[in-house]
Amino acid sequence: MSKTKVIQTSGSRKRSVARLTLKPGKGMVRINGKMIDVYEPQLARLKLQEPLILAGDVASKVHMDIKVTGGGVMSQVDAVRQAMGRALAAFGGEKVRRALADYDRSFLVADTRFKETRKPNDSKARAKRQKSYR
Repeated sequence: MSKTKVIQTSGSRKRSVARLTLKPGKGMVRINGKMIDVYEPQLARLKLQEPLILAGDVASKVHMDIKVTGGGVMSQVDAVRQAMGRALAAFGGEKVRRALADYDRSFLVADTRFKETRKPNDSKARAKRQKSYR
């Protein structure tokens, strides 16, 4: 049995975490068991296809299985994009890495911003209690 190059990467955004396994294949991409062609909403599908288009022929030579948990729909999409970008850059080399970084740096580098935590005795993260002196 020959050894195949298997790459495992992860991507994150807010509370979402995507874990990706990349193997040599025929360009199939599955997210939580669903093919990328049926992923909804359409804007999310288009955002997910960006790293595949930028990678060019490298994307048609690999099979990606992605599991994503936590967060909202677009947060999950951003986490998956990052995992895909990192995996394609590792598989395709410096040329693919440079193409992805020139288009959008978030394919390779995490956005570390989080929702600010709620403070005790307040209704929201930054809202303060109103005072009345009458």
